[in-house]
This record gives sequence, C-alpha cells and structure tokens, in this order.
Amino acid sequence: MARKVNVGTWFEIYVGDMDRAKKFYGTVLNEEMIDMEVPDGSEGGMKMVSFPWVEGAPNASGALVKSDSMQPGAGGTLVYFTCEDCKEEESRVEKAGGKIVQSKFPIGEHGHCSICMDTEGNVFGLHSMK
Repeated sequence: MARKVNVGTWFEIYVGDMDRAKKFYGTVLNEEMIDMEVPDGSEGGMKMVSFPWVEGAPNASGALVKSDSMQPGAGGTLVYFTCEDCKEEESRVEKAGGKIVQSKFPIGEHGHCSICMDTEGNVFGLHSMK
C-alpha cells in the first residue's frame, strides 16, 4: 500500500523551565512560539507552547511541554527541525544558551545536519538540503 502522508504527525519536547525553553527555540529557529490551551483531562500544572505550523502543509509540528510526569534530557527521541541552511540556526544556539553537540555535517544525498542541545538538556537536530 502506497503511503500518502509522512508517518510523523506531532512531537513533544519536555522542558523544566517553559519560559527559558520558549525563548531558546524562538531565538534559534527565529520563529514565534505559540501558547496553547492544555487539553481537557490532562494533568494539573501542565503547560504547552506550540511550534508554528501551516495547516495542510507537509512535515509535522509539535510543542514544548512542561509536565510533572515527563522530564527533559538527552538520550531519548531526537527531533529534527527543517532549515534553509542548518548552519544559520546552529549559529544562534550558543547565544540562546544551548550547546552544539556536532556542528553541521553532510549526510550524502539527504543534505546536512547539526546536532545541538537546548537549555533543558534535550538533544535535537537541524536539517537542511544545503
């Protein structure tokens, strides 16, 4: 059966300090982060901030989530953000309080990646074709 959509649909990055994480990702990605209403039935004290999205466009979107039941940290899921040139976003990581784990490197015909760490200790990737 031929797939008509990508498998990924949504991601969540768990954070300890929502204001700090919101500022970090807004700065690195040069995007406005969007405060979300917490879904009914979710645990008390949960906060969510969404990455920007375009309705009906390809790729997945997601949110930063502060939750007592989930903690941030390296070694879990690795989320990659689409970039025009990942070196540009990478150049903003340390200024925003994060760390560069592996500077921009080629991945053959699939473009380039950078691996970084946010202010919460989460590792994430930046991906671009150039």
